[in-house]
Amino acid sequence: MFLGTYEPKLDTKGRVILPAKFRSQLEDGVVITRGQDRCLYAFPKAEFENMFNQLRQAPLTSKQARDYIRVMLSGATDETLDKQGRITIAPQLRTYADLSRDLAVIGTGTRVEIWDAEHWNNYLAVQEETFSNTADEIIPGMF
Repeated sequence: MFLGTYEPKLDTKGRVILPAKFRSQLEDGVVITRGQDRCLYAFPKAEFENMFNQLRQAPLTSKQARDYIRVMLSGATDETLDKQGRITIAPQLRTYADLSRDLAVIGTGTRVEIWDAEHWNNYLAVQEETFSNTADEIIPGMF
């Protein structure tokens, strides 16, 4: 399970060192793709394949499903960690997420999200208010 927030730097070649705690779960490969909220999703290869198998069950007659699948898969890249635990983020994905040198890499359970640090901090500032006001009706049985 991926947990926590880390603040690595993006180097000039578009590489980022992933947190050591995440590496063992990603050593069989990583799929990076567009995420929602203008971040990037990084899935262990096996988890991405599971998600894809669910996506492919959507009917081709559903425009919303086709659009979602196109956006997610057309930007996906298959990466392997190098000896230093780095992955390369493709230029089109760096542009999509508006990544600068300072990043926020967060664990969200089954995936890792890669954010521009400033965008993450702005997002979190807004969402912390919503989080503190979350009622038990939203997540039944949680509280």
